[in-house]
Amino acid sequence: MSKHAILSASGAHRWMNCTPSARLELEFDESESEAAAEGTAAHALAEHKLRRALKMRSKKPISKYECDEMDAHTGAYVDFVLETIAQIKLTCNDPLVLIEQRLDFSRYVPDGFGTGDCVIIGDGTLHVIDFKYGQGVLVNAKDNPQMKLYALGALELFDGIYDISTVAMTIFQPRRENVSTYTVFKESLYQWAEETLIPTAELAFKGEGEYAPGEHCQFCRAAVKCRARAEAKLKLAAFEFALPPLLSDEEIGEVLNLIGDLTSWANEIIAYATDAAVNHGKEWPGFKVVEGRSVREI
Repeated sequence: MSKHAILSASGAHRWMNCTPSARLELEFDESESEAAAEGTAAHALAEHKLRRALKMRSKKPISKYECDEMDAHTGAYVDFVLETIAQIKLTCNDPLVLIEQRLDFSRYVPDGFGTGDCVIIGDGTLHVIDFKYGQGVLVNAKDNPQMKLYALGALELFDGIYDISTVAMTIFQPRRENVSTYTVFKESLYQWAEETLIPTAELAFKGEGEYAPGEHCQFCRAAVKCRARAEAKLKLAAFEFALPPLLSDEEIGEVLNLIGDLTSWANEIIAYATDAAVNHGKEWPGFKVVEGRSVREI
């Protein structure tokens, strides 16, 4: 079985908004950024600490990323989980606690599976807790499709065994001082799955539907070369700068709304083209690689 699903839970925000993107991404190699590698190391350390706190056997992972900051943030995650368990124990003597639980939601998403950082069941509530070490993007649990997929996978395992009525989905993001919880009735989650998730996932798995560029493009592997995204970024060209000679206040306002994202996209194109030329011998029409000169100052 492949390590990553085509329609992954972590990429759900992307493929649910832009259904053809999942198949398009398959044309690009999957590489791990430094931030992603750091996040993986933080998850491994958090898992180890939580297992030890719950009196489970665990071998401490070794990583070049471990530091005082990571130690503090993973410790805060463990404290949060332990506090959650303690609160549940006030009304449930023996809650079920699972760490790094594989969750299969393929009933709703073709070949869909993922891993829940921590799943707790007690007193009629299914708790799904996700540890996010990233600090670049603030992540909210409300209507978060990744969390909903994890919850559906957990219900697939335990809904027939435990009397579950509500689902609490929590994102713990310590580097942004963000703890976000979204609680729904189990029935509303199933309704979303039937009415929205299943038809959207069918389109995405086939690579069908309309391209829909947006903020969800940020982590798409095809983002740099995506034609639909390029056309969206080049909306500024639609302004007739010569006629009339002066832009209206409304037009300047629209340019200001677009310019930051446009500049970011342009820098991504430059970085991609430069890397391809310098490291892979790619030749771009009208451009050539020249040796740079650095000036040292004392």
